[in-house]
Amino acid sequence: MKTVLIQVGKTVNKHFVAVIDDYVARIGHYMPFDVITIPELKNAKNLSEDQQKQAEGELILKQLQPSDTVVLLDEHGQQFRSIQFARWLEQKQQTARRLVFVIGGPYGFSPAVYGRANEQFSLSPMTFSHQMIRLTFTEQVYRACTIIKGEPYHHE
Repeated sequence: MKTVLIQVGKTVNKHFVAVIDDYVARIGHYMPFDVITIPELKNAKNLSEDQQKQAEGELILKQLQPSDTVVLLDEHGQQFRSIQFARWLEQKQQTARRLVFVIGGPYGFSPAVYGRANEQFSLSPMTFSHQMIRLTFTEQVYRACTIIKGEPYHHE
């Protein structure tokens, strides 16, 4: 199974970039994992929130294949404990050809992207910056990989 993270806009904090890159490299030891960054919209300040979500949504949908299992990282999504997420990921490794996680722009997702999604996850009931969510998510994927392999990174 190939796993992909699609994110809208690049990570700008160099410290976050370094740690995210480290986790992406670590994940690569367990499974194929790619990050696709959709550039931020030009002249976004001239667009309404709905127009921005629509434009970002079109760019997200262009990255998807018909057979993809798509999971949106969304504040209203299902929450997991780390071990539950690892078991979910382990099951998807058996059934999904390409598993795609999506972190949207500042206003969330367009109705078309919600319509294409198979599931929605929330990493916390709290609100975090998109920069922080990228770091948190990649760490949790790495943690799930170590749980699946029975390695000592995660402690109960």
